[in-house]
Order: sequence, then structure tokens, then C-alpha cells
Amino acid sequence: MIFVTEAILLVGGYGTRLKPLTIHTPKPMLEVAGFSVTSHQIAKAKKANINHIVLGTAFKAEVFKEKLGDGSSLGVQLSYAFEPEQLGTGGGIRNAAALLKSGPEDPIVVFNGDVLSGVNIEKVLKIWKEKNADVALYLTKVKNPKAYGLVPTDEAGNVLAFLEKPEKDEDIVTDQINAGMYIFKRKIIDTIQTGRVVSVEREVFPNLLKNNYKVIGVVDESYWLDLGTPNAFVKGSCDLVTGKIETGLIKNHSEKMIEVSAQIDENVLISNGSYVGNNSKIGKNSKIDSSAISSQVKIGMNCVIKSSIIAKNVIIEDNCVIENSVIADSVVLGSESILKNDSRIWPDQKVGKVLLDNQTIPEVANWQN
Repeated sequence: MIFVTEAILLVGGYGTRLKPLTIHTPKPMLEVAGFSVTSHQIAKAKKANINHIVLGTAFKAEVFKEKLGDGSSLGVQLSYAFEPEQLGTGGGIRNAAALLKSGPEDPIVVFNGDVLSGVNIEKVLKIWKEKNADVALYLTKVKNPKAYGLVPTDEAGNVLAFLEKPEKDEDIVTDQINAGMYIFKRKIIDTIQTGRVVSVEREVFPNLLKNNYKVIGVVDESYWLDLGTPNAFVKGSCDLVTGKIETGLIKNHSEKMIEVSAQIDENVLISNGSYVGNNSKIGKNSKIDSSAISSQVKIGMNCVIKSSIIAKNVIIEDNCVIENSVIADSVVLGSESILKNDSRIWPDQKVGKVLLDNQTIPEVANWQN
């Protein structure tokens, strides 16, 4: 086993596709199954003997330090590198590296901040060392390669190219994609230009290949999920609850996870990996299916909530149906409302009886930009 001490966790993204959840909270600090995404990633890194992690922050940077502090509660040392202007993945790695202590030949593990995975970090490190690679990429295989940039490798695992999303079937040369974890020799990070936007996928990695550095891919087909959308976030939460993905923070897996301080009235059905947070209350005869209910939420009687995210301090009155939708912090939703098909309610809205079908409240033009 390789003893690794340091890593970089890239947590500077805006999380645009997850709005309105990310208006006040950076995406990596959103909770899945009671813990932030970042906490889950730190816990997994600690299991691989990583004890110093530099968080590359930008958007809402102060939230990370407020919630995570020096990392001692998670058993690691945390440092914080701030980007006044976002520098891209490569620029973010270079900026965060200023706080590393490792020598030029030492391995530095880099994680994207919006992925849940079951990758065996120590296995990737072992292969990186055995092959004396400059960089190792964790790769996974997907069923829909058209949705991703592709990373073909030869029989020995050497990366051959970094390809953009294929537009035609004949352009699909592999089903392997970059899964968001890398092992760098420290000295390779130090070659990335400073003070400007740099993409690790489009610039750093292709330039390394061009200059004959040894870049390898390590395929791991265990659990992998990009937490970029509400549907993915719900799936990740449910999979953590049921144990399909394990980070070490959830001790007992089952079909549901209900915090001790939550109040559940009679004849309530909670199923399929649903999570109910602290001090939340679910009214009688309600059904919660494959959903994430945050803390301080009050749900009335005879409600049905399926495949949805309900953020903190929300009040949902009686007889509501919410499917595949998102309600952000501190919303009051009137009785007999129906939300479906990726409807979203922005924070602090007081809403009477509504029927929303792939709509937002308030109506927000170009909110995905």
C-alpha cells in the first residue's frame, strides 16, 4: 500500500443545473443523506490514508470553512485555496497546489467536488506507482458515451487521446470517460500556468500527451454518479441510504433513513431510500418515496412526495403531490398543490394552491445560464 498524505478537492463550481438549491449554498456543500457531498468525499479520502486536503474554493467559499473548519471533526487537516476569479479545473489545481507540502515525485490525488464514486483509490495509486506514470486518471465505463468526452486507452492502459463528446455513432471509439479523480506527480502540477483559466481536460492532459509524458487510465467500474442534476442528487441520496454506495459516514443502511428528532405521524409510508432530516415532521397518511427531505421541514397530511428534494425550513400544507421537483429553502406551499416534471420553487416564496408542470416560481428567464 502507498502511504499518501495529500489531496486537492475542487469545489469551486456554481452548480447552475441544481438551482435553486445552489443560490445560497455551493453544490459540494449540499447535503446528501444528512452529510454534505464534500464530507462524504473527505471521509472516503481518509479511508485511503489521505490526511491533508486542500479545498479549491471560489463560489461561496466562506461556507466551506464555516461548516468544515480545520477538518478535525472528520479526522483530516483541511486547507483552503481561494480563486477570486474562477480558473477552470487546471487553474484550480495549480492554485490549490501552493498549499501542498509534498515533494516533486510524490503523488497528489485530485478529486472533482461533484462526484460520488466507489473507486478504490489505493488501487489507482498502486498502478500509478507500478507504471511510474506522470498522471493516472480514474476512468469509468458508461452506457451513453455520446453524453461525455471520451478517453481511449491502449491494451497497456496508456491514454491515447482526450476526445470531445461524439456527435455521431461512428465517433464513439470507446465507452470510457474521465470519472473525476486523478493522481499527479507533484512536479507535473507545477508545470500548469498560473493566473489564468486552464482546463485540465482540454489543455493540461492533451499537452502532456503531446510532450510524451506518461498518462495512464485505470478503469474502475464500481459505483459512479455525477451529481449535476436534481435527479442525480436524489439518486445519490437514496443510494447512500440503502448502501449502494458507501463512504463511511452512514453506519446503518436500510430502505429509509429518519433522523431521531424527526416526527412521523401515523400511517406514513417512507420508502426506497428516502431521507428525513432533523426536526422535520411528516403528517399522517403521507407517502415519501425516493426523496430527500431536509431539516426543519413540515409536511401536512395526505401528501405524496416522490423523487424530489425538499430543502430546509419548508412548509408543505395538506393534500399536495410533488413528483420529480425541487423546493428550495423556506418556501410555504399551499394545500392541494401539484408539482411535477422538474418544477422548481425558488427560496423564500409563499405560494398558494398551484399546479406546476416543468415550471418555476417565480418565473426565472434563462435561469440555467
